[in-house]
Amino acid sequence: MKLHQIIFSPTGGTRRVSEILCKGMGKESVVTDLCVKAADIQLPDIHEDDLAVIAMPVFAGRVPALAVERLRRVNPHGAKCVVVAVYGNRAYDDALLEIQDVASEIGFRVIAAVGAVAEHSIIRIYGKGRPDADDEQMLRQFGADILRKAEGSDCSMPQVPGNRPYKKGGKVPHPKGRRGCNRCGVCARQCPTDAIPLSDPKKVDAAKCISCMKCVSVCPTGSRSIGVVMNFLATQGLKKPCATRKENELYL
Repeated sequence: MKLHQIIFSPTGGTRRVSEILCKGMGKESVVTDLCVKAADIQLPDIHEDDLAVIAMPVFAGRVPALAVERLRRVNPHGAKCVVVAVYGNRAYDDALLEIQDVASEIGFRVIAAVGAVAEHSIIRIYGKGRPDADDEQMLRQFGADILRKAEGSDCSMPQVPGNRPYKKGGKVPHPKGRRGCNRCGVCARQCPTDAIPLSDPKKVDAAKCISCMKCVSVCPTGSRSIGVVMNFLATQGLKKPCATRKENELYL
């Protein structure tokens, strides 16, 4: 059995959750990163007896459409998988159900699911430091539980919360280069949608941008953001739903 990580992780939180689960399984894994430029995607070679961890972030209660589009290009050959929705301590709404539906539609056998908390991709004070030590202990143990199920004959699909039709995704502000931007082009070279022109990285093509915040996370000068006003409004809007610590939800 080969272990695969199929991830869309713009700011690193989703990758971290996936890595912890895999550590709990005690196996080396092959990583397929879907949050890169289209030409750089290398689809995994999956076999029926393999196990995949499909980990996606939650954007306003949904899975990013680009992540879904790229996941649909994977040929699972009937392999088993665990689906993971990673959210910023607000809620994952219909995202976990959506990932499970897509994985099943393309031919995976979903045997486990996780709703996990990581730092919010825009307002980092929410979910700050997550996954933390308690999360890691829980996720590692669950990784071991998943492996035992995968190695057995039980291929039952877990029941996860969510609604069909899925909720309508909300609008998220587009980050731009602000004061301090030296036009180095790191953001443009790593943007998965080519929304940032290399000739003028301070700008953004709003029609292409999916507000994944990868450009913010990789900016070496910390000068890319959604702006002071939008940051304040988003902070206030999330204050109540993010006030209490959310715990990871595990389904086997």
